[in-house]
Amino acid sequence: MLHFLTFGAPGIAVYVCFVLAPIVVSFGYSLTNYNPFNPPTEYVGLRNYRLLFQDPEFLMSLRVTTILTVIVVVVPNVLGLAIALVLDRRGWFYNALRTVFFTPVVLSTVVVSIIWVRLMADDGLINQSLRGLGVDDPPGWLSDPSYALYSLGIILSWQMLGFCVVVYLAGLQGVPGDLLEAAAIDGAGPVARFRHITWPMLAPALTINTVVMLITAFKVYDHVQVITKGGPGSGTTATIAYNVIQTGFVANRQGYASAMAITMLVIIAGATAVVLKILQRREVQL
Repeated sequence: MLHFLTFGAPGIAVYVCFVLAPIVVSFGYSLTNYNPFNPPTEYVGLRNYRLLFQDPEFLMSLRVTTILTVIVVVVPNVLGLAIALVLDRRGWFYNALRTVFFTPVVLSTVVVSIIWVRLMADDGLINQSLRGLGVDDPPGWLSDPSYALYSLGIILSWQMLGFCVVVYLAGLQGVPGDLLEAAAIDGAGPVARFRHITWPMLAPALTINTVVMLITAFKVYDHVQVITKGGPGSGTTATIAYNVIQTGFVANRQGYASAMAITMLVIIAGATAVVLKILQRREVQL
């Protein structure tokens, strides 16, 4: 017990101070009308939570976050697996490509966002290239409400693609080569070997990537702030996390923002638990 306390106490203290305590404090604020610039603070019970699901802005942000999450879970996983299969070879060239694909993951979100704003601007490189190819009226990737959310999903997927590639590559390293060789000798083609050997053994990698992408998409704020500021239009790219910051620190409705944050936490925890249950059951079955 003493050994555990000696080595575990610092970690527990950090967790309590920087994770558990803020959640408890936020939940306490969510039961009030707390506004630091408009005292006194009054206890309002669950009123903030009831108002959330009557608030068009929150419901819109929930829809936006859901769409963004689907894009960010699906696109990096599919492309990441395909790229990992190509890069699962030895040699300096493939090692260099792995570094290239992983680099965006470690870049600053602000830097990535500014680069893509320049690329996707109405007069940016992408639209200039399209005009050069004969497209007279290229899309407004970030200025048109019909495209902005999907463009944001593409940007976030691009930045997180390298993470999925690396995790799938790690999974591919664990596939026994002699098993693949035996299957090939028995007449199994590349598709059959992937379907019956490689893919089942990548189940843990799929679980990791899906959960990480889900959480990343749900809590995205920086990209929205730098690229679209919740627009164009009224909240077309405003995620729940973006609305939490705007409500708490711009509108100074910190009690209501706390209720929004706690609701987001519950949604993330619930979605993560469901995904883990489904994917871990698949791991056992395979």
